[in-house]
Amino acid sequence: MKNIILNSTLPPFTKKCYLKLLKIPKGNVITYKNLAKSLNSKAYRAVGTAMKNNPYAPLVPCHRVVRSDGTVGQYAKGIKVKLELLKTEGIKFKGDKILDLEKVLIGMN
Repeated sequence: MKNIILNSTLPPFTKKCYLKLLKIPKGNVITYKNLAKSLNSKAYRAVGTAMKNNPYAPLVPCHRVVRSDGTVGQYAKGIKVKLELLKTEGIKFKGDKILDLEKVLIGMN
């Protein structure tokens, strides 16, 4: 998958986002903000746009990117699909909010 991303015609920022996503293990999530920070950027909304336009989902796991308040945020295939994908990876919810967010949340460098 890494080589497919690197050899794609995607914008450089998008490629960097997707390569970072490949490092997030099942059962963990990252916030849009922390993903942007890991890319030395404050472009949180650009991260969201990259996630929305992900042609490789779910192999490039954009469903693992959530809002800072623990809600799941948007997903191109619908919030219900995002919730189901995360649930199959062991993430627990109350409504659309992750329970024990601090236990599954990762930061990246």
